[in-house]
Parts: sequence; C-alpha cells; structure tokens
Amino acid sequence: QVQLVESGGGLVQAGGSLRLSCAASGRTISRYDMGWFRQAPGKEREFVAVITSNGAWSGSSIYYVDSVKGRFTISRDNAKNTVYLQLNSLKPEDTAVYYCAADRQDSDSYYASASYDYWGQGTQVTVSS
Repeated sequence: QVQLVESGGGLVQAGGSLRLSCAASGRTISRYDMGWFRQAPGKEREFVAVITSNGAWSGSSIYYVDSVKGRFTISRDNAKNTVYLQLNSLKPEDTAVYYCAADRQDSDSYYASASYDYWGQGTQVTVSS
C-alpha cells in the first residue's frame, strides 16, 4: 500500500512559479513510474508529466504534455521518496487540481490515468491573469 500526499499548490499571478511536492509513504517508489495529472473545472483529467524508474535496459525517461514543455519540470528524489513538479511561467489555463500518481507495473501507456495504481488527494493551483 502506497500513500501519496501532494503539497505546494496555491494562488499565483500569471508568470509566477510554484513547486509541487508528492510525498510517498508505505513503500518505496524508487521502482515506480511517477506521473502528474491535472483536472480543470469542467474538464477531463489530463496527463501532465511522468518520470519513469530506472531499468535494466534503459535509464529514467521524462515525458510532458506539449502545453507545458519548457515551463514545467518533473523530478524525483528517491532518497526522500518524493516526486516534484516545478511550475514556471504559469498561465491562467494551468489552473487545475494537480494529482500525483504511481504506476507500479511500469505500464507503457504513461499518459493514461488507468495505468496508475495509486493517487494522491490533489493540490489546487490557481493562476490569476
């Protein structure tokens, strides 16, 4: 059993920055693919970013949805059992609840919410114009 707790959300002006954290407990997440999703009011949950675990045949990989490339950065600190999402140059359209998720099966479909086994409660990010 893995518990994920997001933190770091808040209200910022357009162009500002936030650093989201996802603290895991119960089990180590070092071998899990870790993703961030977001859900804006009235919209479907959207894939934002993923950082994969290291494997025997490849190292860790990072993928972002096109709309956040160059602005958001995902990272992980396995020693702290924590995943981060740095949000820079925020835009009003980034306003959403941001969720952290863990994929223990290393699914190929990292962009699909159904691939993830554990989810946090979410943290609200609001960007004013």
